[in-house]
Amino acid sequence: MINPVLKRALATWGEQAQMMMVVEEMSELTKEILKNVCRHKDNLDAIIEETADVEIMLAQLKENYRIADRVEAYKENKIKLIERRLNEWDEKAKV
Repeated sequence: MINPVLKRALATWGEQAQMMMVVEEMSELTKEILKNVCRHKDNLDAIIEETADVEIMLAQLKENYRIADRVEAYKENKIKLIERRLNEWDEKAKV
């Protein structure tokens, strides 16, 4: 269930504008991660802020496309795949 404020933002500012904001916020998070990893910048606060912004916008994206349940199911399957790969990795490491 989406936060009512986020649903209101989507309705007020419109689907197209908010979907463009999703892209913008993801770009800002990408930039901060790159600064941290490539330039060894101590910018954890910026990473936290941009992560929060991305999560807010992703909630609006899922509401806009009405895909929250499908995304959750896909995530569960992806996590199972990761677990299987980790188990395989561990088995290879034992050899």
